[in-house]
Amino acid sequence: MARIFDIIEYPNEMQDELIHRFPEGESGDFRIGSQVIVRESQTAVFFRDGKALDVFGPGRHTITTANIPLLVDLVGKAFSGKTPFTAEVYFVSRREFPDEKWGTPQPIIVRNPGMGLGVALLKGFGTYGYQISEPQQFVTQLVGAQGIFRTQDIETRLRHILLTTMTDLLGETARDHDVTDLIGMVSELSAGVRAKSSDQFAALGLELKTFLIANLMPSKQSVQELRDMGVLDMETYTRLQAADALLEAAQNPSGGAGLTAGIGAGMGIGNIINQSLQDVTGGGAAAAAAPAAGGMPEVMSPSEAAQILKVSEEDVLAAIKAGDLKGKQLGKAYRISKDALMTFLNE
Repeated sequence: MARIFDIIEYPNEMQDELIHRFPEGESGDFRIGSQVIVRESQTAVFFRDGKALDVFGPGRHTITTANIPLLVDLVGKAFSGKTPFTAEVYFVSRREFPDEKWGTPQPIIVRNPGMGLGVALLKGFGTYGYQISEPQQFVTQLVGAQGIFRTQDIETRLRHILLTTMTDLLGETARDHDVTDLIGMVSELSAGVRAKSSDQFAALGLELKTFLIANLMPSKQSVQELRDMGVLDMETYTRLQAADALLEAAQNPSGGAGLTAGIGAGMGIGNIINQSLQDVTGGGAAAAAAPAAGGMPEVMSPSEAAQILKVSEEDVLAAIKAGDLKGKQLGKAYRISKDALMTFLNE
């Protein structure tokens, strides 16, 4: 036999609960005159037979046919005030959940025109905050018959909304800004994601209160990740691996092997590129690994040398400072001869 409740309340802080149904387990019976007590941080939604009949704000409420007129139709006009009827009350937390975490499980690919490969991978993380703004809508759409609905039950869906919006916004913004600009625009991007996601939150009965990007940065494994995503061809991938080895060698305080340290058997960058391309093409593309000498100027800047090597200017400067590539310093600028670049490639 179901228990008859004269007092209906949920005296809990609801720290991680969005919804708590009363009674939580088996059905309970109410009757006309039962008291519904709602805390300051709560709203109560009165349900019978799967239909929302009324919403109660903070305070003490007495169940009557005056404040829930649909009871007359659902329970029947002939019942007396003492006749119990089955119903549920969903207590809804109205507090803000301000410190929910988000992060990019996979890096976001964006255009980066004029720099390197023309694309880059970004990772980010931060926080967001939300609040239930439409209790009846939220319960009807998301909770159903669950006795308890916690923040963890919806966090994956909310993160998907935010990350999808952020990916779209980064794509739009990258049309006019390179990656270095994007990294410095976290406030503008945060505001943009919040504005663009608000309608999707509202459709669930929620209000997105805050969205903050704490950090936005290039992925450290960009080359491998781009290769795995099928963005890089073998030649570009091999050249970038060689450039990474160059930087690692330049930053190696032990010196010694210089550019070729750690990349095996004393092979130089040119040989690595040649061998990798021969493995892929059967040797026919080996000549494409090194630039044609006739197409190079006699003297070039680090930027021009970087274009020929298909690496960044920073990589070329690192090789010069490490002593692997010979260059002449004139004031603050460097100049590299064609012979020095060919020697570097063929070592």
